Amino acid sequence: MDDQDPILLALWRALCCRPALCEGAPALSALLAGRLGHDWLVLLELDPAQGRLQPLGWGGAPPPALIRARAPSADQRARLRRWCLRGETRVAPLAALADDLPGLLPTGLAGRGGALGLALDDEALGVLLLGGPLEAGAERLLRAIAHPCAVALRNDRHLRELARLRESAEADRHSLLTRLGRQGLGDTLIGAEGGLRGVMQGVEQVAPTDTPVLLLGETGSGKEVIARAIHARSRRAEAPFVRVNCGAIPPELADSELFGHERGSFTGATSRRQGWFERADGGTLLLDEIGELPLAVQVRLLRILQDGSFERVGGQQPLRADVRLIAATHRDLHAMVADGRFREDLWYRINVFPLRLPALRERRDDIPALAAHLARKSALRLGLAPQQPSAEELALLLDYPWPGNVRELGAVIERAAILGEGRGLAIAQALGAGGPGAPRPRAATAPAVESDSIAPLDQVVRAHIAAALRHTRGRIEGPHGAARLLALNPNTLRSRMRRLGLAARDFRD
Repeated sequence: MDDQDPILLALWRALCCRPALCEGAPALSALLAGRLGHDWLVLLELDPAQGRLQPLGWGGAPPPALIRARAPSADQRARLRRWCLRGETRVAPLAALADDLPGLLPTGLAGRGGALGLALDDEALGVLLLGGPLEAGAERLLRAIAHPCAVALRNDRHLRELARLRESAEADRHSLLTRLGRQGLGDTLIGAEGGLRGVMQGVEQVAPTDTPVLLLGETGSGKEVIARAIHARSRRAEAPFVRVNCGAIPPELADSELFGHERGSFTGATSRRQGWFERADGGTLLLDEIGELPLAVQVRLLRILQDGSFERVGGQQPLRADVRLIAATHRDLHAMVADGRFREDLWYRINVFPLRLPALRERRDDIPALAAHLARKSALRLGLAPQQPSAEELALLLDYPWPGNVRELGAVIERAAILGEGRGLAIAQALGAGGPGAPRPRAATAPAVESDSIAPLDQVVRAHIAAALRHTRGRIEGPHGAARLLALNPNTLRSRMRRLGLAARDFRD
């Protein structure tokens, strides 16, 4: 056995146990001290992106100038790269090393030292520097440790890149949650123990299976939330959940959107495209508003539900997709079957396990909890202090018929938060009881409204924009600007402000 094998084995173990060089370099220095007799050790990365020599870790007490980043010139960097790629080793006085390898060492260093170029897979990674009265045979040992040191340098780079990606992903996640007004990715199921108790019992029963589910309910009643709850409780929870709004797909593009297309299959098909079934492979596909699909597309949908196979538009090769289908609609599909607007055989395929979601007016006991949750959500998204509806405001909410269901409730609460300007929730004004332009309460309980009490639409829009500008102190763009609050493009907002005679400077302190 080579006399260097034991120390190499110990070195590999030390670097594997400490992949970050801020911890691995001191262990490396301690292991080599008995064989090399050095006083200090520094591992430098040749950073190609920033053109710097960046110290990643050191052992002993190197001169302070060595543990600061340096920026060699372009010519010096090119020379260092070539030297590293050759894997050269040099033991000499530090002044001589500084002369031979410009940019590697600061000038004025006394004593002896050694330098080892580190490269891997034709990539120059960096340099191992040592200082002190090195023992005889130091160059031979340095050449032997070149490979593990290069691997450690590259691993450290990968770890830092993963950390940067993780931080970036976390920042994107936080930004997305803030825009959505959420604190977590899971949808909150308000009413699971109340008005949705029966629905949730069905969810628990069907989720572990791959049975198709049909969600029935009015627009805004929470069908997507229930679909996500089914997916989260299924064996497919770690696979994709894909939602497709069938009503938003132009009829001529429905085949391409659902099943994909091959390049050149029609004008504008410049490349192959995967459809929604392929993208949801292994997971769950929610076909929202399935009643809007053209009859011709319903035929192809029936085939994939029967045997899991389909073809891209313009393709001839059969493809397969393992997808759990959840369909949702606010329409009466049974009546559409009778009228010939929906295929009867497809109806039987998707109506295996129907779940009917109650309208919000059918579960009024859930309104206080929903209002409180939506108020917190709006405050988070708008950057306002959290506010809760008062007893009088809850009475107004309970008395309203909610034709738009939970979606409309969310819109009213957000409008109330904006109009409240952080001091409360202007529920009455948002509902229209205290001001014009908003949804009207039920005819059975609402007082008569004189026509001359209804303001022109431009006046209402002007007041709404002015409220947003007051809240943002005249700021239009950015994450805390009025355009973000109003869900408008900043240029669109400026155009409306000019038309309505509003100036941002009038709202600045």
